[in-house]
Amino acid sequence: MGGQLELFEDLEGLEADPEQARPAAAQRQATVRLVHGDFLEKAPNAVEDGSVDVIVTSPPYNLGVAYSKYKDDLPRREYLDWTDRWAAEAKRCLARKGSLFLNVGTRPKEPWEAWEVAEVFRRHFALQNVIHWIKSIAIAKRDVGNYPGITQDVTVGHYKPINSDRYVNDQHEYIFHLTREGDVELDRLAVGVPYQDASNVKRWKGAGGGIHCRGNTWFIPYRTIKSRHHDRPHPASFPVGLPECCLRLHGTVTARRVMDPFLGLGTTALAAARLGIDCVGFEMDEAYLGVAREYLECEACRVEVVD
Repeated sequence: MGGQLELFEDLEGLEADPEQARPAAAQRQATVRLVHGDFLEKAPNAVEDGSVDVIVTSPPYNLGVAYSKYKDDLPRREYLDWTDRWAAEAKRCLARKGSLFLNVGTRPKEPWEAWEVAEVFRRHFALQNVIHWIKSIAIAKRDVGNYPGITQDVTVGHYKPINSDRYVNDQHEYIFHLTREGDVELDRLAVGVPYQDASNVKRWKGAGGGIHCRGNTWFIPYRTIKSRHHDRPHPASFPVGLPECCLRLHGTVTARRVMDPFLGLGTTALAAARLGIDCVGFEMDEAYLGVAREYLECEACRVEVVD
């Protein structure tokens, strides 16, 4: 698994140099609890009411993804009913000032699907922010202007080409930031970016540090891999830079415990461990759970596995 771990080494942030992008060493050793089983079945006995400060997760999208232990093509009503049940359970677990970051993707021919999921969550949460996870982007030199180092058109990131004369290539997914009342204060500059032109920033309140809020578009690419089966053995994982940004945005000072109801390869747990935050994750597939455990055992954290 040593080669697989390299998948995460250069996905920690948005900088070009992966070593510079990797977060600083955590101030404390985190405990990560991996629960083998279905979230709805296991969470009532594993997680106390209001004991989770941040949830970062990406549930099955119901788009026919080839999971090994989950049927990803339920009738739409059945899928939304299931979404309602796990949303209610997630709310039970979440603290009053907690954040739930919900990553949802769609397919070009069904663009409403993500918003149908968001509408279900509306029954339980306030939608505080809508963030667009950009996987690939093209920027023309003429649109950049006189920016140091950029001398030509730039295309960066990874996408799946669509062979269609009706749809453009799908290069983004949603991250719905949900809270109980829509009133959670965030550490916006923890994922801030430098001003392109700092010559006139003094007129902006709070601009003295030279960085500003990243906004609601996050470019977080996947690393190019040689073998999907070997390097990313899960059909719908996200890069560790995504949950790290979510945790930093919520605020690592107030995040004492993180949860991922659909752990997959353990990306959320890995981000939490590297930031020194305890985490609990649920995964029904023992193969995915095994990979997550191996990733985490290479980190400076305590790993507990519960059946």
